[in-house]
Amino acid sequence: MLDILSVLDFTFFLLAGMGALVGIIFGSIPGMTATMAVAVCLPLTYALGLHHGLALLLGLYVGGISGGMVPAVLLNIPGTPSSITTTFDGYPMAQKGEGERALRVSVVASVVGGLISAAILFLFAPLLAEFSIKFSYVEKFLIILLALTVIASMSRNMLVGIFSGVLGIWLSLIGTYSITDGGNGKTRLMVDFLEPYLFEGFSLLPVLIGIFGIATILLEAEEGVKSGLAGQKIKMGTGSGFSFSIFRGRLTNLVRSSFIGTFVGMLPGVGGSAASVLAYTQEKNLSRESSEMGKGAPQGLIASESANNALTGGALIPLLSLGIPGDSTTAVLIGAFTLQGIQVGPLFIPENTDTWYIMMTALVFANIVMFFLMFYAIKHIAKVVLVPKYILYPIIVMMCVVGAYAINYGIMFDVWTLLIFGVLGYLIQKVGLEVAPLIIGFILGSQAEVYFVKSLESFGNYSIFFTKSPIAVVLWLMIAASVAFSIYMGIQSRRKQRQEASA
Repeated sequence: MLDILSVLDFTFFLLAGMGALVGIIFGSIPGMTATMAVAVCLPLTYALGLHHGLALLLGLYVGGISGGMVPAVLLNIPGTPSSITTTFDGYPMAQKGEGERALRVSVVASVVGGLISAAILFLFAPLLAEFSIKFSYVEKFLIILLALTVIASMSRNMLVGIFSGVLGIWLSLIGTYSITDGGNGKTRLMVDFLEPYLFEGFSLLPVLIGIFGIATILLEAEEGVKSGLAGQKIKMGTGSGFSFSIFRGRLTNLVRSSFIGTFVGMLPGVGGSAASVLAYTQEKNLSRESSEMGKGAPQGLIASESANNALTGGALIPLLSLGIPGDSTTAVLIGAFTLQGIQVGPLFIPENTDTWYIMMTALVFANIVMFFLMFYAIKHIAKVVLVPKYILYPIIVMMCVVGAYAINYGIMFDVWTLLIFGVLGYLIQKVGLEVAPLIIGFILGSQAEVYFVKSLESFGNYSIFFTKSPIAVVLWLMIAASVAFSIYMGIQSRRKQRQEASA
């Protein structure tokens, strides 16, 4: 306990608060996301140490998700993918001169969703970790297979999602096939002249920064980096018009949407947009005032924002208890642990109790700071949506390059890795592939190979993957269910398209 209190100093809380503020700014600027904020600032954590670094990154995570509501409400542009449904009612309210009121409703819903998900994380992550400690190599392999299957099934097209995930796994296997992992100690999947550079494969952190930093800037630059929004007027409204009584009779919506967001966050690679859409749809189906939704109804904002902020705690549950990132931002957080030589997974919470409690403190504090910053200073924060991108992007590119170079004590090939994966991230999105399955496949691919090989070394036959334990059978049933669900949704989507075409 004394060790924990020694870390919780002024610097710790300052970094969590500053992280929340910078995250809000990133989330508020269209085209920049929470994932980008965490990826760009990741190299800073090496100098800060694990606990202070996590305070900064969790602040960025919470602030980045919340900040997306600002352009969603004021400009009808989702600041982050999870803010799509916020535009449905937020922008109509802004058009009526109720922009400030809409933002304050969203902020309250966000902090409630964030705190509920933090409570669920605190209660259930240790239980799941304790349960998963009993897993053998077989169950660990099947857990990763399930995660990759869920990611693929939740993609716009299951085959595209599977291909993206397989591409990520293939990239993760480049390098030396280590003898300790059951290999022959030789390099693989590369041309001869790259062997000195890729002896240990692509470094994780430059890959993450490239895909989520450089690729995003390339996509935005393609559309033009002129000032764009500078001439627009944002409609905040003359008075706040806000009262906490607006939540009277809507607490069920608030709590239900928070639980939906937390649960969806636990599903690897699904993302905040799915959480907010599901919560919004549920409220529309169950609300007595469903006819008002889409026209400027506060209950639509409550459903969307409580769900997408609840994603933060939910996505950390599989990361900290199973070592599987819940979304692209928590995939980047793995980089912070990698920098400090810590491996997340079933043993993380039992072996790093101090870090676990410090993370929970940072998460709760970041949510509280986010609330006060956005509730009381929203008029000033809203102005960041008008900052020209041609000023921001060169600064971000410089931060990415410097961070990639410094991350492994000045290896120039890491800068090339950053640029290669920046261009790759741009190209895969242009051709319609999925980023989330690719990056999570890259992170989990080498682990899946080790667990697969070790399972065969231990038991000697392929049937063990089906007969090892009742847990293995349950995991296969869940894998089959996720595939069946994807096929069903694909059939429904095609049927709907045919009906619309015939109409």
